[in-house]
Amino acid sequence: MDIKIALAGNPNCGKTTLFNALTGSNQYVGNWPGVTVEKKEGRLKGHKDVVIQDLPGIYSLSPYTLEEVVARSYLVGEKPDAILNIVDGTNVERNLYLTTQLIELGIPVVVAVNMIDLVRKNGDEIDRKKLGEALGCEVVEMSALKGEGGMAAAERAVSLARSRKAGELPHVFTGSVEHAVAHIEESIQGRVEERYLRWYAIKLFERDGRVLEELKLDAALAAHLEEHIKDCESELDDDAESIITNQRYAYISGVVERSVKKKAARHALSPSDQIDRVVTNRVLALPIFAGIMFLVYWVAMGPFGSFLTDWTNDVLGAEWLQAGSRALLEGWGCAEWLTGLVSDGIVAGVGAVLGFVPQMLVLFLMLAVLEDMGYMARVAFIMDRIFRKFGLSGKSFIPMLIGSGCGVPGVMASRTIENERDRRMTIMTTCFVPCGAKMPIIGLFAGALFGGSGLVAVSAYFIGVAAIVISGVMLKKTRAFAGDPAPFVMELPAYHVPAAGNVLRATWERGWSFIKRAGTVIVASSIILWFLQGFGFVDGVFRMVEDNNSSLLAAIGGAVCILFRPLGFGDWQSTVATVTGLIAKENVVSTFGILFQIGEEVAEDDPGLLTAVAAHYTAISAYSFMIFNLLCAPCFAAMGAIKREMNSAKWTFAAIGYMCAFAYASALIVYQIGGLIAGQVGFGAGTVAAAVVLAGLVYLLVRRNKYDENHLTVSAVAAAAR
Repeated sequence: MDIKIALAGNPNCGKTTLFNALTGSNQYVGNWPGVTVEKKEGRLKGHKDVVIQDLPGIYSLSPYTLEEVVARSYLVGEKPDAILNIVDGTNVERNLYLTTQLIELGIPVVVAVNMIDLVRKNGDEIDRKKLGEALGCEVVEMSALKGEGGMAAAERAVSLARSRKAGELPHVFTGSVEHAVAHIEESIQGRVEERYLRWYAIKLFERDGRVLEELKLDAALAAHLEEHIKDCESELDDDAESIITNQRYAYISGVVERSVKKKAARHALSPSDQIDRVVTNRVLALPIFAGIMFLVYWVAMGPFGSFLTDWTNDVLGAEWLQAGSRALLEGWGCAEWLTGLVSDGIVAGVGAVLGFVPQMLVLFLMLAVLEDMGYMARVAFIMDRIFRKFGLSGKSFIPMLIGSGCGVPGVMASRTIENERDRRMTIMTTCFVPCGAKMPIIGLFAGALFGGSGLVAVSAYFIGVAAIVISGVMLKKTRAFAGDPAPFVMELPAYHVPAAGNVLRATWERGWSFIKRAGTVIVASSIILWFLQGFGFVDGVFRMVEDNNSSLLAAIGGAVCILFRPLGFGDWQSTVATVTGLIAKENVVSTFGILFQIGEEVAEDDPGLLTAVAAHYTAISAYSFMIFNLLCAPCFAAMGAIKREMNSAKWTFAAIGYMCAFAYASALIVYQIGGLIAGQVGFGAGTVAAAVVLAGLVYLLVRRNKYDENHLTVSAVAAAAR
């Protein structure tokens, strides 16, 4: 039977680096059942029967964040055979809060003091014998980055698990607190396993509603416990949570004082702190960040990234794969429909996936370097003050910034946001930012109806940002997104040289995740749209068509286009262009080229196409069409990424539905009210509907947030528990 070893520790303590070193290629990445928190597990090198489970980085086992709920549920429910607790040696005191909670579980614990190389470099000393005696468990030293002591720590945990020797529990509590916990232990004796008795008793004393629910206590016992806890609080003149927290920190402070000696003066600044005085400075932080991200984008989306993408699309995708497969199948004498299915459906769909990969991998590589060296944590800290004003955290800024290049990596970058509600809101709004694939649409209409004015592109970006801000304010006032489940706690790790293995592994995992998951959605969708574009009824006979006007897609567009008449583009050509834009947004331009019989390969500045578009639209209807296509559901690649990150069909449909609804409302307001003001649209039912929608949006923005009381603070948690 497999031995399970859980890796637990604070964020940025070196847990992932150790996990990669311990498991190598013998690891599996997925999501925990029902949630989007990443789940990593692998086999320990040289031990086929040992499974290493990398738990989310957490600060405590209190259920304030999704990560903490996942970690606690695993530790209590799955019952690993041992815990390898990774502690940042440069800040032992803060890390030991989680350690004390892990020890209380009764599971054998090995404390691995990481970054011991930095500890020695700073001239500090950690007496691991005294630390181990105080904690009641074994303490080892290691440096995950340098590859020192990690395997020895894991093998020690395996040895404890094999021998099933549990560590001694330290007496963290004293006086009346200890008496209260002991009394609760006696009350729930026999209801839980002995080795978890102390932990359940402590959590009950903290009045943890989740634990009460898990225990399924009868009403009489629950009432008895409530009365006893009230008596304890009355005696100690404080609430239970504060009592436990104070006692825990008092205990930790004593442990650190006995076992850790700092060479530097108590308030001396470390090299990282000195760098942060410049990098996180109120005045310099944003310019520095802008410069760094400009460099990242210049490398990923500039000449180098564009060359890779163009070569992948034009040479590898179009010439080698698509044209090659067509020539091969035609040479074999295959039927026309089969040739079209394989080359224009399946192979073209694969090509659409490959086209995104080069720039995405370069971008992921650059971001992995910044993340591993510790800078990305600073970015979230810098942007949090601004983003929090309209309902998002600072970590939401990175996906939106990346999304301006491509929505796929933008959506995937949201996984760095620990808060589930903020992550979902970020995913739902990231694609509002115009990506590179939407630029041909902007260029087409700017050239056809607005004299090539650069203000059209500027307005598109401002509308995208406004959509994010408005959405943030509105969604935070709904039950699904209201409140702040966890305060913004950001670990600022010490700066260090990125580890090549970590950077390359992170880049590959993110890239492969896209290719594997998003790719399947793109290929399936491309096949469906190929069929709809390529077949139709001609003279009462269903067959392949050469003219898209006779295709099933044109017929569907003609039936659906009535929905878009209030937006000013209620014709089937605009509807079909919008639908084909779901494959890739730049398809809108080529679709217009085909439908207006200009040619299949056209650019957004083609004179014939500009003339045809100018004749087909008015200025206000063209702007409405552009706004709708910029804000509505993104391409299939981005939809696949949304499905991957949401890990829920319900939330995926909710996200896509919200984007489409918001785009429809925005385009309706632009066309009806903007057209009325410009004198291009007469007053009618559409104008009334637009006015109602506008009034509704204003109301949703200014209404009182009735869920304010759900903001999770220490006092709110205590009040809710009562």
